[in-house]
Amino acid sequence: MPIPTTLGHNARMRVPAKVQYAIQAAAELAAAQPSLVKAERIANAQQIPPKYLQNILIQLRNAELVESHRGGTEGGHRLARPANQITLADIIRAVDGPLTTVRGTRPQSLHYPDPASHLLKVWIAVRVSLRSVLEQVTLADLVAGTLPRSVCDLTDDPDAWISH
Repeated sequence: MPIPTTLGHNARMRVPAKVQYAIQAAAELAAAQPSLVKAERIANAQQIPPKYLQNILIQLRNAELVESHRGGTEGGHRLARPANQITLADIIRAVDGPLTTVRGTRPQSLHYPDPASHLLKVWIAVRVSLRSVLEQVTLADLVAGTLPRSVCDLTDDPDAWISH
């Protein structure tokens, strides 16, 4: 996932499997909106281990992004609000916490002695960069393939596709 950053080509972002699966599951629900979707269907369609998916759906429900309805053939899951009102950042925060932490601490809580004192500004810039992409892209954008122009512009740069 290309991230705009002032850090150059050495910046990297680790996307845990749980985050990837949560976004895939939410996209599956967005595509089926407003219908209820069984977890088994999501797991099969997105190749997500079923037990892992159940935990993700619980976290998404606790974050009020997903509704679950029990009931045999009529039960299932759906988005709790329209897909155009749920960003990728919302999903990530629901299953993985804040977008940016440094050793488990939010950047604004850190302090570095000189000569590393300006590292705090770097971590804040990284967080702003992540937000500039992840808070703009909604599930509706993802499912429709209509990503915001600013995101497409980032991926149009040939260097974005090169791993350094």
